[in-house]
Amino acid sequence: MPDFKAMKADCLRIRNTIIDTIYRAGSGHSGGSLSCVEILWTLYSEVLNVRPAEPHWPDRDRLVLSKGHAAPALYTILAEKGFFPTDTLLTLRRAGSPLQGHPDMRKVPGVDMSSGSLGMGISAGIGMALAARLSGRGYRVYVVVGDGELQEGQNWEALMAAHKFRLANLTVIVDRNGVQLDGPTDLIMPMLDIGAKIRQFGWEVAECDGHDCESVLKATDWARASEALPRAVVAHTVKGKGVSFMEGDSVWHGKPIEQTHYAAAKGELREGC
Repeated sequence: MPDFKAMKADCLRIRNTIIDTIYRAGSGHSGGSLSCVEILWTLYSEVLNVRPAEPHWPDRDRLVLSKGHAAPALYTILAEKGFFPTDTLLTLRRAGSPLQGHPDMRKVPGVDMSSGSLGMGISAGIGMALAARLSGRGYRVYVVVGDGELQEGQNWEALMAAHKFRLANLTVIVDRNGVQLDGPTDLIMPMLDIGAKIRQFGWEVAECDGHDCESVLKATDWARASEALPRAVVAHTVKGKGVSFMEGDSVWHGKPIEQTHYAAAKGELREGC
């Protein structure tokens, strides 16, 4: 049985590192990185079959971070899991660093798909899931998408294709934080009931508390058990989770963290220990 209390402490440590690295870099996407910490940590700690010392192992499970601007969260977790040295995190967004603003599969061990242009992740995941079937390999594919990027039509074409090919080895996790670059998603382009929409495209859907590792794990366990259809998990989250003045505020989608904000954020995160 996983130690969920320890996982909660791990996520707090990860949030501290995300704030540290974005502050040092002078740029980066804090809001969307903080909202998906528990999702990614649960996947890498309890779900994904991967080998950090062998990042290109052919039978590894694949993860596509479609919302590539949340790279600081992914980088921190990959470093925590031993894919590359943790001191590399100090080079975030610096010239010559492998850790640029969006993940690059050619430069960062553990990154299975370069991302950044939104709306393409599910399509990439479909290709990987089909490749597993054609090659006779048993790996699974997980795609983490933002709710804002679901406003792009390519996602829905991909959902139709995944159902057509009955890709039971594909799981999509929606980081449903309700906020995108320019404001609340319901004002920019209302998505209404995302789970109901995905069901209408032939998928099976569950929902979970995206900031509760146990809830995330139960949902991903359910998704892994599928034998016939692709499954999606709508994870309800808060943009900027863990830092009160960032929570739910679109300003912090990609705003640089200045010294006063850094000190305040670190103070709040220390109190959460």
